[in-house]
Amino acid sequence: MGIEPVTAYLGLGSNMGDRQENLDRTLGFLSQRLRIDKVSSIYETEPVGNIDQPRFLNLVCQVSTRLAPRELLALAKGIEAKLGRVASKPDTPRPIDIDILFYGDQVVEIPELVIPHPRLTERAFVLVPLAQIAPDLRHPVSGKTVKELLQDAKEVQGVFEWMKEVQGVLKWENK
Repeated sequence: MGIEPVTAYLGLGSNMGDRQENLDRTLGFLSQRLRIDKVSSIYETEPVGNIDQPRFLNLVCQVSTRLAPRELLALAKGIEAKLGRVASKPDTPRPIDIDILFYGDQVVEIPELVIPHPRLTERAFVLVPLAQIAPDLRHPVSGKTVKELLQDAKEVQGVFEWMKEVQGVLKWENK
């Protein structure tokens, strides 16, 4: 019978190699297992934490999935590995980083995964593209909309729209 489709939001970031190609390939791999409903513009952003590394390209996508949260995490980790990401300490350069930001209105707290993403409210590089595609989405814990979370964010500079239309978006559409 399977579970009903759930709307989830994923944050993608790349700061190694051909950043645009890494995002494109990641969306392509995701579309093989999920339905991609919306993709934000791409934003070039300053690194957070370890600032001595290249700038990132970031986007957020809305997907529809029947995968459970753990399975979605496994898919994300598999794609990261396919694109050459190796386990390393946090805040280091990487070809791709895939974060599960929201999974429906569920709150998940297990050792390997916390949803909503625990640092989402502090990260303009996530809130800006998320507000572009889902401004009225409510955080299941705070009850605030993404638009309100962005207004509350202390630091929003360093996030610049890089590409308005994601090139090749049609190749991921599998509606």
